[in-house]
Formats: sequence, C-alpha cells, structure tokens
Amino acid sequence: MTAVVETATKAAQVPPSVDEIDARRAHKPLSITRVVVSVVMLAIAAWFIRFVLTNPRLEWSVVGQYLFSAQVLDGLLTTLVLAVVAQTLGTLLGIVFALFRLSAFAPLRWVGTLYVTVLRSIPVLLQLIFWFNLAYLFPELSIGIPFGPTFGSWSANTVITPVVAAVLGLSLAQGAYMTEIIRAGILSVGAGQRDAARALGYTPAQTFRRVILPQATRVVIPPTGSQFITVVHGSSLVSVIAVGDLLFSVQNVYERTYQIVPLLLVAVIWYLVAVLVLTFFQQRLERRFSRGHSRTPVAKRSLFTRSGIR
Repeated sequence: MTAVVETATKAAQVPPSVDEIDARRAHKPLSITRVVVSVVMLAIAAWFIRFVLTNPRLEWSVVGQYLFSAQVLDGLLTTLVLAVVAQTLGTLLGIVFALFRLSAFAPLRWVGTLYVTVLRSIPVLLQLIFWFNLAYLFPELSIGIPFGPTFGSWSANTVITPVVAAVLGLSLAQGAYMTEIIRAGILSVGAGQRDAARALGYTPAQTFRRVILPQATRVVIPPTGSQFITVVHGSSLVSVIAVGDLLFSVQNVYERTYQIVPLLLVAVIWYLVAVLVLTFFQQRLERRFSRGHSRTPVAKRSLFTRSGIR
C-alpha cells in the first residue's frame, strides 16, 4: 500500500509533458481562407491610401489652406456649442419624461408616451423647418393665463431666430431619445435597491437621487455618448435654416470658389477629429463609472510557472 502511495505521489510531482503544454498554447492551423481575406484587405487598404495621397482632384493644398481658416473654425465652434446645448437640454427633458413614463399616474404616462412617439416619428430635419416657420402659425408669442390676461407678447419672427429654432429642434428630438435611454437605465436598477432605500427611510425623491440615479448612470453613459455623437452629426442639418455651423461655413466657401470636394474634406476632417475626441472622453467616463462593476481579467499564469518549470 505504501509503494502505491509513493508511486502516485511521484506521478503527481512529474511536470506535464511538452505535448500537454503545447496543447494549451497551440494556435489554430493557418487557414487558406484567412490568408486570402487578409491579402484582399491589405490590397484594398493600399489602394485606398494610394488613392487619397495621389489623386490630384482631392487638392490637399486647398484643404490645408482652409482647414484652420477663421470661417471654418467659427462654424466648428457653432456646431460644438449647438451639440452641447442640445445634449444638455435633451438630457434634462429625458429625465423628466422618463419619470413620466415610469409614473403610476396614468395621465403622466400618456404624456411621456405621446412625447416620445411623436418626436421620434418625425425626422429631425422636418422638425427644424417647422420650428423655423413657427411664426406662420403663431405670429405673436405671449405669456399669460389661458383665456385670461396677457402679461407680455413678442413677435415670433423676433424670438424664433435660426439659432433658437436649431436649439429647439435638436433639443426636443434629443430629449425623446434620451427619455428611452434613461428609462432603460432606471429599469436596470433592481427593485431590491428601492426596497432597501425605503427601509432606510428615504423619500421617493431621495431614493431616486441617491440610490437609483447613480446606479443607472453607469448603464446610461455608453448610449448617451453615442447619442451625443449623433447630435454632433445631426447638427449639420441646421445649415438648411441658415445657421452658421461647420457645414454651412464650408458651403459658403465652396459656393464662391467652386472647390467643392476639398472643402467637403475640410468638414470631414473636423467631424472626424470631434468624434475621436468625444469617443476618448466617453471611454474615460465609462471606465470611471464602471469601477467596481467591470470584469477585470485575471492574469493568466503559464503552465510552466504552475508546474515549477521556467
């Protein structure tokens, strides 16, 4: 019996064979299909780079001439400001109407559902044009008591400027999408969290502010970042109502010089830079709010290390 135990102990101490170690580290055999796909992709990438660098119609000298021009930079600033304002107002509207949609009071749920349904059904371009022509329906905008006295009135043409119409259109449309994003984030918080907050004596407002909202934020941030990038892109639509955004500024230049493609490349470069910067900060923000929740991969130890072989 002792001999059997000693044999088993020695067998357990024997390091794994080379074949066993290689089986864990083995790579898949090289596939002809993968080789062909890789070669095709490299060929396409090489062709594209050659096309971009050597095609004289792109006129990179013109792109460099207007890339940092004052008119283009002013348009870029207008685009970013519009996007930030629309995202901020849209997020506030999203919080309000998300609470409406989750309310136990039926009329509030109906209002929230109607807002989301209507605003998401109408194209943003159509909403911008509608707000820009609001003076046709309401020549005067007034503040007062319905069917009662009026405290003040102003001409709609004076109040609804192109910039105001752009902010209204983008913010209301953004609010409809943010409503669903925030509602999904709130619903992701388990009911046990609400019960625990109620047991601690929190009011509904305190429960939402201190318990639900911080946890929902982690879920809300990724789609919110994507939606913000969508707003940056969608802000190009305001050029239709003569707001001096990036695209409108570029259009003004190439309408004088007829250098359409190079000026469009200027807009493409700045949109690309803006999206890359926003994506970088979005990823940083996601990592910050995911601390303690993200799955950190455990460092893999080699079979050589575990078996005592180095």
